Amino acid sequence: MISGVGDVTVKRRYYACRHCATSATPWDEWAGMDQGRLTPHARRLVVLAGTSWSFDLASQRLKEFCGLSISDQSIRRETEAMGAQAANWQQTSRESLTSFQQATGQTEFYTDGTCVNTREGWKEMRAAVFAKREPGPPVEPSHWRDRYLPSPTARVAFCEVAACEAFGERWSAMGERLGLGEGRGLSALADGAKWIWNQVRERWPQSECVVDVFHVSEHLHACARVLHGEHTPAARQWADFYLEMLTQRNPVEVIKRIEQQENSTPSEDHRQALRSLRGYLTANLDGLWYRNRLKRGLPIGSGLVEGVCKTVIGRRLKHGGARWHVANANAVVALCTLLYSDQWNGFWKSKAA
Repeated sequence: MISGVGDVTVKRRYYACRHCATSATPWDEWAGMDQGRLTPHARRLVVLAGTSWSFDLASQRLKEFCGLSISDQSIRRETEAMGAQAANWQQTSRESLTSFQQATGQTEFYTDGTCVNTREGWKEMRAAVFAKREPGPPVEPSHWRDRYLPSPTARVAFCEVAACEAFGERWSAMGERLGLGEGRGLSALADGAKWIWNQVRERWPQSECVVDVFHVSEHLHACARVLHGEHTPAARQWADFYLEMLTQRNPVEVIKRIEQQENSTPSEDHRQALRSLRGYLTANLDGLWYRNRLKRGLPIGSGLVEGVCKTVIGRRLKHGGARWHVANANAVVALCTLLYSDQWNGFWKSKAA
């Protein structure tokens, strides 16, 4: 058998029935060896390696640091099989949310997505994070870039290649398990995609929607490049001016000012850029009241889920040349989110119970 310290040879009794040909090795079951040659400790170590690195690199690292000789294909099989169990545990286990429910702070919800190369082509893997966080100190809107926010006291993340509606069902199920009801006291932060807000409002009609301020900044800079050219000081100054207005003033005033500029410019290209920006801001008006949130010490950016897309999904699934079966990508990223959500130990304790 393979243990956490290398290969070990064990002599144990083997029983076989002469009449029905049924056989049993009680020691294997007692030692947790009923799933193959790996001891429970070795299996956990192998799956951790397969979750943390590409499977070929995991094989090298296990050999180098632990003296375990196990092929990349064996690591793949163990990791993907355990990942499927982890995904189910995340969605059904009461213990998976215990630490979150006991944590203090206001509840926040974040969602975004990033593309993953699959056997069926590039697919969007959607990510969601529920977090709890104590409010930070109130800050004047003019100083929002320099403010400090406390770290989350708890967080639960999940990711999946799935259609919008199916992924929204996972939000809803998780919200029910967390006792969110209609979302009173919940802040939902995202990039302004229409499908996100439609589902948030359907599931948590009393939640407070917030458009990520950095996505708004990207839209402002895109418009500024049309008005003033690529990488010009004037473009940067124009975008920064309107971003500061949005964080310090009533967003309706900002939209009216952009409309006035749209109506007064002689260039059709400029009018089109301003019209597009105005449409985006108008569609997301409910999520642009940044000054109110800054005065309450609450976040106005969705950096938490952006980090999940980069460090949880991207770091593990976007190796050069990697092309995943969708089910396997979902399984591996489920293990990654266990680590991110501080649920790793709880999952393995449930396996030992």
